[in-house]
Amino acid sequence: MATIEPGTTLTDALHAFHAQRPDWSADDTRTPGVEYAEIEVPRDYDDPDGERLTLALSRRRATDPARRRGILLSVNGGPGGDWGRGVELPGLYADTPVGEVYDLIGFDPRGIGRSTNLFAEVAVPAAPFDSRPPDSAFDTLADDMHRRELACQRAGGELRRHISTPNTARDMDVVRAVLGEEKLSFVGYAYGAYVGAVYGSLFPQRLDRSVLDSCVHPDWTWREQFLWQGDAVRRSVDLWAGWVAERSGRFGLGNGAEQVLADVERVVTALEGLPEGVRLRTLFDGAVGSRSVDRGQWAELADLVAGLRDAGEGLGDAAHKALAAQDTWRPEDSEGDLRVGVLEAITMEHFWPSDLDVYRRDMAAFRARFPYGYGVLKAQPWVGAFRTFTAPEAPVKVERDGYPVGLIVQADGDPMDHYAGGVAMAERLGNRLLTVADSGEHEVYALGGNTALDAVVDRYLVDGELPAAGASVPGKTPRPDIPADS
Repeated sequence: MATIEPGTTLTDALHAFHAQRPDWSADDTRTPGVEYAEIEVPRDYDDPDGERLTLALSRRRATDPARRRGILLSVNGGPGGDWGRGVELPGLYADTPVGEVYDLIGFDPRGIGRSTNLFAEVAVPAAPFDSRPPDSAFDTLADDMHRRELACQRAGGELRRHISTPNTARDMDVVRAVLGEEKLSFVGYAYGAYVGAVYGSLFPQRLDRSVLDSCVHPDWTWREQFLWQGDAVRRSVDLWAGWVAERSGRFGLGNGAEQVLADVERVVTALEGLPEGVRLRTLFDGAVGSRSVDRGQWAELADLVAGLRDAGEGLGDAAHKALAAQDTWRPEDSEGDLRVGVLEAITMEHFWPSDLDVYRRDMAAFRARFPYGYGVLKAQPWVGAFRTFTAPEAPVKVERDGYPVGLIVQADGDPMDHYAGGVAMAERLGNRLLTVADSGEHEVYALGGNTALDAVVDRYLVDGELPAAGASVPGKTPRPDIPADS
């Protein structure tokens, strides 16, 4: 590990961090060709001579040194760093044109992975997992989140206040300086895209080319970001219902989108009457949301709805079989005594209402409007309603003043980061927006296997060639090739 000598003066402290020289080494058990190291950063940038944190770094050198144009640093999603896989990001671009001309740099952001961890105590929820929780469950849901926040406070301590987006951006600049680079280029995914936008706002003279993939909205709080996920999923559900209605002869689910969704609700009602009704209905709501987002599953989803609608006395067995592999979503703790608490700390950067009636009203509205894809759960109380600390600084105003025009990648049906977020981020920064059309993809470049998209982004990162204004590429998975009724 690169180290800082004790006793460094305050005026020289940040320079001393920048002057670190990492001790790089290979690891035969991990990605071939990638080196790993650790450096130190201040816990509090207002007190750089105080406590220090460790950052885990990775590097894969450019394979064509004669064409090398600097470093490409990547940050993955979350908030929470996708559970510490940041150091593995260089492997994504290893055999691409990007890997030829850039040193590929990954790191685990502060709080997670092989960097200094922020922990929270485990607090197992008491409320059952329910996609349409009744009003009577509200107090239990709220109490779960209150206990969750206290569990974060007990284990997180003082470190929790310093796990933030601006500090992660500042850490990026230490990484740049440690590597001896005047500037860095950047790829960020989802929350990582926001980190990149904040970095450009704080260090505009240090940012070269940038790709922000699956952006959060620059004007939304974290609560608003969660709420808009319900709308994003519902848009895909409505598109699916309209497509199915045009093929009523094939699926038998009605001649209009409203009739198709009426059949969906008939299945919901029937499932609720079974002994395991809440669980099965919850999984079904999840399936309607997730499978409508994936255009390639539209026919499968229509067949699922029709099959369950017509299952009669065999509904329970049919539902168990059809929904056995359905994913679930809830902000629940992992097993053990401790877990990573970065998600809760990052989301504390923004305002959260403390009036529980706000959440109660929103949940009631979401039950009617956004029951699919667990949209109702995005409206429930979160730890921010019971916050035990105030962020030490306001969110950074995102702007582009002093660095080149970058590229925004956004799928029009992204279920996690609403398309409106990418549009707004592109407008705010004056960046070029590249739309992934008719697609529910999320975190697309180099992660989703969308070769058309990858080619456009590679040309920009390698040659500086931006796509035309208003450009789009098709989603990786097209709608099923089933003709509409004649």
